[in-house]
Amino acid sequence: MIGKLSVTRQLTGLLTLALITALAGCGGAPAGQAPASTPSAATPQAPATAPTGQAPAPPASIKIGVIYPLSGPQAQTGNDMKAAIELALAIINQDMGDLPFALAPGTGLPNLGGATIEVIFGDSQAKADIGQSEAERLLNEGVVALYGAYNSAVTKTASSVAERAGIPFVNGESSSPDLTERGYRWFFRTSPTDLDFSRVMFAFLKEFQERQGVTLNGVALFYEDTDFGVNSATAQKRFAEEYGIPVLGEVKYRSGSAALTGEIQQLKSFNADVLLPSSYVNDAILTVKTARELGFAPQLIIAQNAGYLDNAFLETTGADAEGILSRAAYAADITQAKDLAARIDQMYRQSHDRPLTDAPARAFTGFMALAEAINRAGSTDPEAIRAALAATDIPPDQLIMPWQGIKFDEKGQNSLGQAILVQRQNGAYVTVYPFEFASSEVRFPGVAWANR
Repeated sequence: MIGKLSVTRQLTGLLTLALITALAGCGGAPAGQAPASTPSAATPQAPATAPTGQAPAPPASIKIGVIYPLSGPQAQTGNDMKAAIELALAIINQDMGDLPFALAPGTGLPNLGGATIEVIFGDSQAKADIGQSEAERLLNEGVVALYGAYNSAVTKTASSVAERAGIPFVNGESSSPDLTERGYRWFFRTSPTDLDFSRVMFAFLKEFQERQGVTLNGVALFYEDTDFGVNSATAQKRFAEEYGIPVLGEVKYRSGSAALTGEIQQLKSFNADVLLPSSYVNDAILTVKTARELGFAPQLIIAQNAGYLDNAFLETTGADAEGILSRAAYAADITQAKDLAARIDQMYRQSHDRPLTDAPARAFTGFMALAEAINRAGSTDPEAIRAALAATDIPPDQLIMPWQGIKFDEKGQNSLGQAILVQRQNGAYVTVYPFEFASSEVRFPGVAWANR
């Protein structure tokens, strides 16, 4: 085992890599502008050709394209995930042998002669068409794989570019179940899907009523009109029927709406005890603000993650977020039970001045899995990387997530992920379900707006 670097050296390395990746990202579009589009699906650069009879020399660095919403309304979320990728790069490219990750000892990728990983960032602005053109640009810049892209709608278009080009695309954050139902050969996802998350929501509602001896009259669905929102609602209606819990009404709204007054009034008219919202961050903030103004306070609010676990949501809504539940794949209190999660959270705070939350944690985890597969492939050949991804088997002690590991099924979906429910209590999200993993009891019923 190689000795641990000093904290000072780690931070110096993190800042250096952040600068390198920021400079690399300057090749993309300026904030607020669409990048120049390419005329057709890109063709990746071929590796250097070796003289006849000799194996090609490993490259000094290997490029991976990462797409996130780095400008626009979801820029904070995107930049939180970007910081998580930069932390992963520091662990891979520097010698951090005291961490249990496969690529922490030594520098770079050992099976590729110590080649370092270079990330080129693309900015989707949370728009599907821009994400697609960014994927094409990154392939033209010679990346060996694509990663991202948070928004399910962006992941859908960007991964279609990779599929046509025959390049691996790994996703760590998007939850739309449809993404792994397209028959794609090159798409892999490490995070649970909305099917997993929605199943946990309704299992919780059933067990909670039995455990507490209470009866909830049903749920109301509130979702945006993109792939994420629509597929979330579809999954929730499926499990509502399966668990025998009535859906008393549903409202689909336009993503990024300037006002939600009419929609919240409609939700209020359903008189459901439980609200299930599926929204990104700005819409989540507007939903809580409008609900408070209109006095809409269901007994339980259980969000489909996304905006409700975003740092910007928590900072903006403050005490108004108290009592809200959300599904998640990661919670801060896992640091109490898992030392590796605590150490990565500390390193993330030192480099980014923010706590590690759900989306950055999933971004970090998925990217580490991709890098580990490239190293096992020992090659930049797309087929070799794909084969290594398909053979991935990462044990739980090499993860910061509360999962059983990472192992992909025949559709490219991680079959060992785990969904949890968290609740905002005293300014922090804590795990409340599954009950055997809970660090706190569920606070019920919801707190009146006047008392938050």
